[in-house]
Amino acid sequence: MIRVGLTGSIGMGKSTVAAMFAEEGVPVFDADAAVHRLQGPGGKVVAAIEARFPGTTGDGGVNRTALAEAVLGDDAAMKALEAIVHPAVGAERAAFLAEHADAPIVVFDVPLLFETGGDRHVDAVVVVSAAPAVQRDRTLRRPGMTPAKFDAILARQTPDAEKRARADHVIPTDCSLDETRAAVRRTIAALA
Repeated sequence: MIRVGLTGSIGMGKSTVAAMFAEEGVPVFDADAAVHRLQGPGGKVVAAIEARFPGTTGDGGVNRTALAEAVLGDDAAMKALEAIVHPAVGAERAAFLAEHADAPIVVFDVPLLFETGGDRHVDAVVVVSAAPAVQRDRTLRRPGMTPAKFDAILARQTPDAEKRARADHVIPTDCSLDETRAAVRRTIAALA
C-alpha cells in the first residue's frame, strides 16, 4: 500500500482534488471530516474541549467560531487543542487503514500535513496549489471569512512555495477542472 499525504493551503482546492482521487477509486481519509465528526454532537473530544476551553461547546458539539476565537493567535491554546484532537484523529486514521488494507493506494487529506509532521508518515506527498490571487479570492468568498482571518490562517500554514518544493507531486487548481483531473490521473499512474 502506498500512503499519500494530500495537502494544500487554505483556498487551494484540496477538497476538490480529494474528491477526484475518490472518483478514481482511491480511498481518501479526510482529516477535516474526522475532526467534524469528533467535534460534532456526541463527538469523542467534545467533553475534553469543553473542559480545556469552557463555553466553546453546546448541544450541537463544538461551537467552531467560539473555539477559533479561543485559540487563534494563541500558540499555547492551539497546542492544547491539538493535544486533544490529534490522538483522536489518529485513531480514526488507523480504523480507515484497517478498512482499506487491500487498497494499493490510499490518500490522507490533511490540511496541516507539514505543520504537524504528518509528511514523515506517508510514502509520497501531493500538494494542491493555485496562484495567490486565486487562493485569496476563493477563501474570501467563504461565509464568515475576513481578510484578517485569512491572514491569521495563512500565518499558521507552511508557505505554498515551500510546500511545492517539498512535494513529490504538485496538482494545479488554477486551471480547468479537466486539467486538474488529468493531473490527478497522472499522479495516480506515477504512484502505481
